[in-house]
Amino acid sequence: MPITDPVKLQIALDKMFKVKICRTCGARNPWSAERCRRCRSRNLRPKRYRK
Repeated sequence: MPITDPVKLQIALDKMFKVKICRTCGARNPWSAERCRRCRSRNLRPKRYRK
């Protein structure tokens, strides 16, 4: 069921896509992370948004 309310849609998108992914081990990290929580690597990227 699609979300039609724009405020709720923005909250859902932020929850899903405002994370950083470690390029070394693939762990999900918070948006504010500087290092990976699992392997301590600094090689992080923002999660891609695909429609």
